[in-house]
Amino acid sequence: MVIFSACRARNLGSGLAGLCLAALFSIAAQAQTTLERIKQRGHLICGTSQGVAGFSLPDAQGQWRGFDTDLCRALAAAIFNDQEKAKYISLASKDRLTVLQSGEIDVLSRTTTWTLGRDAGFGLNFTAINYFDGQGFLVRKSTGVKDLKALNGASICVAQGTTTELNLADYFRNHGMKYEVIAYAGLDETIQAYEAGRCDAYTTDLSQLAANRMKLKAPAEHDLLPEMISKEPLGPWVRQGDDGWFDIVRWTVYAMLNAEEFGITQANVEEMVKSANPEIKRLLGAEGKFGESLGLTNDWVVRIVKAVGNYGESFDRHLGAKSPLNLPRGMNRLWTQGGLQYAPPVR
Repeated sequence: MVIFSACRARNLGSGLAGLCLAALFSIAAQAQTTLERIKQRGHLICGTSQGVAGFSLPDAQGQWRGFDTDLCRALAAAIFNDQEKAKYISLASKDRLTVLQSGEIDVLSRTTTWTLGRDAGFGLNFTAINYFDGQGFLVRKSTGVKDLKALNGASICVAQGTTTELNLADYFRNHGMKYEVIAYAGLDETIQAYEAGRCDAYTTDLSQLAANRMKLKAPAEHDLLPEMISKEPLGPWVRQGDDGWFDIVRWTVYAMLNAEEFGITQANVEEMVKSANPEIKRLLGAEGKFGESLGLTNDWVVRIVKAVGNYGESFDRHLGAKSPLNLPRGMNRLWTQGGLQYAPPVR
């Protein structure tokens, strides 16, 4: 096969390599869909972080837990009615998109920002925004720095292969400020470098800064600056070429949001199946065959909510009031509560 031969050629540029991978997986997808491969394998493979508290982090028993891994658990519940049939591969920022391209994972659920370049240039598709974030900065209280202007001429730690690195360059150039970038390949290396004093500030998404501050020896000695310099819409990614799998991942996010909007929780979901509300009946599979249209059972949303709860329950458990992070919902409140989270209807 010509495409296969080209992809085996040495010294391919990253762009050509990406096109080769996309072409190969497009051909493979014609023979078997992602959902079929997952069912045949017996489990879902989910790309996750190197460990970000609240989003994806192994617990004391080595089980991955967090807001991002709840999406993977929800998918496993929808497909197998068993949230434990999700396996996780820990990925550095610089590797995550390539690993998804290669087919080593089925879905990337790992604080990855939606941008035009990524959506159009890697053979990948962003599915749905499950967290609105923005880039911020962490500094030592001892420096006396209170705002970004005071970082003119500073050295700043950042992880390689992220939009964070690009946003940093844009902001400082835009404001006529000088800085020295100290870039590291991995998350832990970046945090350790900041804590060791190799840079004056550490920058990434605000949610991750709050989580990573907890890893420091003295979290209270570090401040988050008030400014946010970017838009960071986060959510799960899939490969292009399989619209059915794209729909399943996207509508799993929307199912959890709709469940919260209708007051459907882990505690009451079985009772809510009996609701006379036609919107709830369609969402929970008591009316229509919307689950079957996705290649799932019609009670797929019931399975999801029983496994991980609705969007708000997952947020509170891992990021919000019931978590050590205690992050405000902010922009991630439902649209009915003044936020940006909004899911299309099931009908």
